[in-house]
Amino acid sequence: MEEATVKKNKYEMDMCSGALLPKILLYSLPLMLSGVLQLLFNAADIVVVGRFAGHDALAAVGSTSSLINLLVNVFMGLSVGTNVMVARFYGAGQKKELEEMVHTAILTSLVSGAALIFVGLALSRPALLLMDTPEDVIGQSVLYIRIYFVGMPAMMLYNFGSAVLRAVGDTRRPLYFLMIAGVINVVLNLIFVIPLSMGVAGVALATIISQTISAALVLICLTRTRSDYQVCLKKLRIVKDKMFKMIGIGLPAGLQGALFSVSNVLIQSSVNSFGSIAMAGNTAAQNLEGFVYTSMNSLHQTCISFTGQNYGARQYRRIGKILLICQGCVIAVGLLMGNGVYLAGGTLLQLYSPDPEVIQYGVLRLFYICTTYALCGMMDVMVGALRGMGYGVMPMLVSLTGACLFRVIWIMTVFRAHHSLEVLYVSYPISWGLTFGVHLLCFLIVYRRILRQKQPSE
Repeated sequence: MEEATVKKNKYEMDMCSGALLPKILLYSLPLMLSGVLQLLFNAADIVVVGRFAGHDALAAVGSTSSLINLLVNVFMGLSVGTNVMVARFYGAGQKKELEEMVHTAILTSLVSGAALIFVGLALSRPALLLMDTPEDVIGQSVLYIRIYFVGMPAMMLYNFGSAVLRAVGDTRRPLYFLMIAGVINVVLNLIFVIPLSMGVAGVALATIISQTISAALVLICLTRTRSDYQVCLKKLRIVKDKMFKMIGIGLPAGLQGALFSVSNVLIQSSVNSFGSIAMAGNTAAQNLEGFVYTSMNSLHQTCISFTGQNYGARQYRRIGKILLICQGCVIAVGLLMGNGVYLAGGTLLQLYSPDPEVIQYGVLRLFYICTTYALCGMMDVMVGALRGMGYGVMPMLVSLTGACLFRVIWIMTVFRAHHSLEVLYVSYPISWGLTFGVHLLCFLIVYRRILRQKQPSE
């Protein structure tokens, strides 16, 4: 093993020694703030569209989220593989492998983004038709997706670059970059939608401009750092063994996300059957839920990075402590924020639409999803621990069976027999609870096997 990587700047973090709770909080809070700010900026998109372009435009933007996630999740999953492998090489002090991994990841992000442009342009209308998107909404939905996908290379570059920074403990600079890009996004939204009356096209254009700015800032950060993960544009190349390792962990994560999106597309199609007002209420509620989800997801990402570094350093006993701390934190966040959003839901939904029917539909969704959201966070943290130890296929199969397949079967059986939004929404907490239980069993089996390996101190 090569000499251990030494911290080169104040943003990096040694996750393999010292007290865990302070470091986990220090690491996860900027991630949480980044996610919340991202959603605030996205909420600004929705609010501006809903207030100044009407509920049809609001429904058009909202109806695209499941489809966008479906199309990009496979590639976004590779950034999870980047996070795990960079953290592992960094924790193990393997400098050459770290350098090759970083350059492979950055080039992969650009290639993936370019491919997604063509995917989005070609599949947007056929996919939206399959989702039974109403005739009064589909034109604006197609326009939004096609403009949005032009910015895919920038989105991929930002996410892969941020994964590299997170893997070495840097969650603060991505937060700063996001703040800058987000403010620009809000300003451009207001300009494009209100005085220029560009509607959904203006919102999409503002989004890709802000994404390009955030991607440029991440790339500048990586090229100017003096640490072992520095990016040199002349060295950008795909190293096969590093790419395969990244794919081995990231592709199952991406497929899981994509297939989860299939179930969400089916749910969105089911929501669409209740009309554009129900769609608008569902969209607004989803946006509020996002604040809870992204806050919990910061603990999922924290668990991946901390587990990855400690696995690379062979500090196996710390992995169990990491999981317990992350689970405690995610339960607290899920219960407090989830129930808080539901209790304040009637007031918060008025920011998206003044229509009482839209608000009523939104509150209904918040009741079933937000009050039980801690279960989703617990499930995701278990997945983070397994992926951090290098297991990609196992959590994918469990999640697809326990959540995705379950929801599809639910829609085709229970929902078909009892056609109501309440029956549709209750499938979420049931699937989260079942999947968490199986993930926990898998972790215990894997962790016991890993503990049999000798640690450095032994």
